[in-house]
Amino acid sequence: MQTDQILILVILTCTVGLFLWGRWRHDMVAGASLLACVAVGLVGADQAFAGFGHPAVITVACVLVLSRGLQTSGAVDALTRVVLPRNAGPMLSIAALTFLAALLSAFMNNVGALALLMPVAIQMARKQGLAPGQVLMPLAFGSILGGMTTLIGTPPNLIVSGFREEAGGAPFLMFDYTPVGAAVAVAGVLLLVLGGWKLVPVRREAAVEGFDPGAYLTELRVPEGARAVGKTVREIEAMLEDFDAQVIGMVQAELRVHAPNPSRVVRAGDVLVVEADADTLGEVLSSLGVRLEEDVSHEDDADADAADDADPKDDGRDRDEPAAGRRGDPARNARRPERSAEPDDDAPPASDKPDPARTPHADVVLQEIAVLPGSGLAGRSATDLGLRTRYSINVLAISRAGHRSRRRLRTQMFQDGDLLLVQGTQAAISGFASEFGGVPLAERALRMPDRRKALTASLIMLGAIVATAVGLLPAAVAFAAGVLLSMILRTVPPRDVYTAIDWPVVVLLAALIPVAGAMESTGTADLIARVLFESVGRGHPVIGLALILVVTMTLSDLMNNAATAAVMCPIAIGAATTLGVNADPYLMAVAVGASCAFLTPIGHQNNTLILGPGGFRFGDYWRLGLPVQVVVFAVSIPMLLLVWPL
Repeated sequence: MQTDQILILVILTCTVGLFLWGRWRHDMVAGASLLACVAVGLVGADQAFAGFGHPAVITVACVLVLSRGLQTSGAVDALTRVVLPRNAGPMLSIAALTFLAALLSAFMNNVGALALLMPVAIQMARKQGLAPGQVLMPLAFGSILGGMTTLIGTPPNLIVSGFREEAGGAPFLMFDYTPVGAAVAVAGVLLLVLGGWKLVPVRREAAVEGFDPGAYLTELRVPEGARAVGKTVREIEAMLEDFDAQVIGMVQAELRVHAPNPSRVVRAGDVLVVEADADTLGEVLSSLGVRLEEDVSHEDDADADAADDADPKDDGRDRDEPAAGRRGDPARNARRPERSAEPDDDAPPASDKPDPARTPHADVVLQEIAVLPGSGLAGRSATDLGLRTRYSINVLAISRAGHRSRRRLRTQMFQDGDLLLVQGTQAAISGFASEFGGVPLAERALRMPDRRKALTASLIMLGAIVATAVGLLPAAVAFAAGVLLSMILRTVPPRDVYTAIDWPVVVLLAALIPVAGAMESTGTADLIARVLFESVGRGHPVIGLALILVVTMTLSDLMNNAATAAVMCPIAIGAATTLGVNADPYLMAVAVGASCAFLTPIGHQNNTLILGPGGFRFGDYWRLGLPVQVVVFAVSIPMLLLVWPL
């Protein structure tokens, strides 16, 4: 064994050990491994960061950006409403959700697909009387299985394609993974839905991610042309059943109606008072075609201020009867939100007031604030505090245990224990909470669906996939072009592009590619393959293929799947060379094995995501994960031999 081989083996062993230890983040470990290789001369200093320009790294970053466009535009939400059954039993509901997760994961980042469907899964579990984990674990496993079916489904597939190209062959194309991947995914998902979910340990004490405030009370304005216009309250409540939301009041022509009659017809300009979870608020807006009252009030206030000053008679008090004798056009007054005409002595001059309507969208967040006993918020309303004029903050919703107030949202007095869902910049919210003794809690991600952007984002993703599939453009170029189009057409705002990228994953890939190259250039990969397959595989290609798959699956359960693929690809190529067979089935075995992390919560990000919401323990995963891995092995070996002959 040569000195270079000993050095790379020591570095690789330390790298895998640090991955398993878990104290350092994966990208830190990969960076340390790369720098160690540079320090001992295994990787030239001029090639140390060449991995950042590798096509696999570029493609991963671009796919993450395009996935963000599908998420934020509401494209996936629309698909979810169409595909998922409304009134079905546990098995059919889990089957529909899991197959949808697998389908989405084939064409977008599987972590993003899981994140989108998790709120749906938790609602489904409640509706079916199941523990959250019984739906979340099949969902997570289904999203992992779906990722192995296409080139862009998961980073390991891109890494494997890159290694094939570097070994002297053409890179794998978009659907080269589909025959084997789809067979494995279908078999795995069938196991999950035909009773596999019953193997999941029941953890009733599961805690939903973040702080669960229960239902919020919020006001929604019905604009012209909305789907809610012309429908009765009964019909609207039927539309909201899937989101566990309900209409508890409305404001119609300045008349506040409590517990509106189910036959009452909703008209344009009405305000619906809706009780809903913060996590489903965006879907409520999308399904009805309505807007948050406070968002509408930005535009109305700007128009009204330009036309006239606030009406002195409009004192912001709650109205339970028509406002007779109001100055101005009644129809216009019905459309405008109530405004307080009380002067705010502490407010800055009009020219110096921050304008929340002009705040860049990317800087605006939704956050929960708890009203503590004795804080300056108790006994005061948003109007009293001048939240919009003094702090550029909107109160979008209030969660209150015990009873519902009969007052409008902006005039409702806050009470000890209330949770406020507010909108504004992070600095404004933090400053306000500090001044009045409130406690900032979870930041919320509210998706505001847009039909036009959803269609545009879907067409951009489809165009990039088709361009790659037919060989018109390399994957990295096609998806980079898709990102540029997304920025131009603003399906992903330019300022959001870099936040959409999972940079630790990008750094991990870019750092390990030169390390894997050092394994190959020093002959270490060939050495490992020779020892492994001459002693264990006995020179038999099929046994060698099975061994590659088992080793890759085992490593993937313990360390990041992209790192596993980067480590195993040189070994797989070396094994094929040693045995004198085609390297393609061995590389495909690495792709399948790297995507099969089902035994632990640390092997894949999706497993980690469901750990808290499912209430799982570390040892809960193998009960369902082991049967899934057995099925994967049983299906993939014959499919690999059939599709990619040795």
